[in-house]
Amino acid sequence: MPLIKFFPIFGRLKAYDRHTFKDDLFAGVLTAIILVPQGIAYSVVAGLPPESGLYSSILPPILYAVFGTSQTLSVGPVSIAAIMVASALQAPEIGALGQPVQSALILAAESGLVMMGMALLRMGGLVNFISHPVLNGFTSGASILIIASQLPHMLGLKPPSCGADASCYLVYIENTSMLTLAVGAIAVALLIFFGKPLAFLIRKTGAKPSFITALSKCAPLLTVMLSTLAVSYVPGLGPQQIAVVGSIPSGFPELSLDFFVPEKWRRLLPYSAFIALIAYVESVAIAKVTANLRGEKIVPNNELIALGAANLAAGVSGGMPVAGGFSRTMVNFSAGARTQMAMLIAAGILALAVMFFTPWFENIPKAALAAIILVAIVPLLRLRNIVDTWRYDQGDGLAQLATLAGVLALGIEEGIALGILLTIVSYLRKTSHPHIAVVGRIPGTEHYRNIKRYRVETWQHLLLLRIDDNITFANVNFIEDFINEELALKPGIRHIVLIFNSVSDVDATALEVLENLNRVLQTSRITLHLSEAKGPVLDKLDKTEFFKHLAPGKVYFRTQEAVDELA
Repeated sequence: MPLIKFFPIFGRLKAYDRHTFKDDLFAGVLTAIILVPQGIAYSVVAGLPPESGLYSSILPPILYAVFGTSQTLSVGPVSIAAIMVASALQAPEIGALGQPVQSALILAAESGLVMMGMALLRMGGLVNFISHPVLNGFTSGASILIIASQLPHMLGLKPPSCGADASCYLVYIENTSMLTLAVGAIAVALLIFFGKPLAFLIRKTGAKPSFITALSKCAPLLTVMLSTLAVSYVPGLGPQQIAVVGSIPSGFPELSLDFFVPEKWRRLLPYSAFIALIAYVESVAIAKVTANLRGEKIVPNNELIALGAANLAAGVSGGMPVAGGFSRTMVNFSAGARTQMAMLIAAGILALAVMFFTPWFENIPKAALAAIILVAIVPLLRLRNIVDTWRYDQGDGLAQLATLAGVLALGIEEGIALGILLTIVSYLRKTSHPHIAVVGRIPGTEHYRNIKRYRVETWQHLLLLRIDDNITFANVNFIEDFINEELALKPGIRHIVLIFNSVSDVDATALEVLENLNRVLQTSRITLHLSEAKGPVLDKLDKTEFFKHLAPGKVYFRTQEAVDELA
């Protein structure tokens, strides 16, 4: 049992059969087809050699398959991690150290160690402390950064260095290569056509869903193949006119720890920590999507170990930081993957490609890779979601908007930190201003509802207050002020009943304030009562002299009993 707990793959292999292998084989081949262009493309996004993404797609998924608890999560290079790596490498203090490839290896290994440390501290639940609005704001901001980084490749331009000079950008854009733009535009059109339009046309022929999935998901590879053939053999479209990937070394790099440079490790630690946090949160969120569809369970702490091992493997094998990829995972899931054996098969196929077929990748146009990234990234740009979040909850909407703006204006790490800070501030504000309702009885029933929402019975000398939150140091003064304001509006009140059906805790500060409030009320000949208090709350209050001081006030089991006696 302990072996299966730490190595979930052994539990899956116990019930493995031929039918399961058939499903995994099909899904593995399909996922491998996607891994090749995506691995190269995300290397370009990160500002690294194309082989970095390929290396990250071999050993890391194998390690995740051994330790991970998701049956279908596809681990490898992803867009968000790539843009975070690019952001780290472009930081002045990191760029001054030189050797960006070595820095990327350190980021991968260090983020893996951070995840391992989090696992040792049982911090798997940390995934719950980054709100979805902050995550969505970060994803949208990072998507804009990725789109901006790929547009020069689509236009055949080098990244701009114009700063704030608007006229410089006009001259810059005038140098657009129309041939490169045409290749990129055709690639985008092919990718879009191979999506829903082609699936719709094939579905009319009565083809099997698995065939439709396979064909539509082959779009990136087919786009790369066609554009590469065009650059290689069509006159006027050679590497001299259109930027291509260039030479990629064949075979695997030696497993090495030569990248251990203490000074670099120290400076890169903050960036590695952010990469580890976001990679973990994104991966677990994606894993939960497919796990919920099959009724499976994800163990967050095991995921930290698995993702940490995968990133360590990326570091020692010449790769870049990795995480679970949404598009690849959904392809893997839709293709019928039953276990992580599908990713082992995909990694094996990719290993063969790296060993024997890298010369075929030399003439891949960068514009085609940019098109693949743009088509994959645009759906992640959810600006409309900010409006929806704002309408639902202004605090969350502000955090989401601030995260997006912070990522664009300040940087990825600063934007996330700003979003988390605003989320905490919003939470504290809500906690310090709990909902309190003056309630009355709906005629002919024993139901008590808010007087502002329902037509209810009330009594001149009886005030019923329902407190819809725990009573703590953060909000007890707000509650006290609310009671005093109601008494100022209703001078005839002689009894106050605090309805505690939504109160699960009263802390020491709140107890002291309630006792002081009770003394002040008794001086004004107003009696304080409680009703519908929960057992744990009564147990805590029973350890004090609160009930003794409450007299002649009482604790009622039901609000109706209080009304029968006091009204």
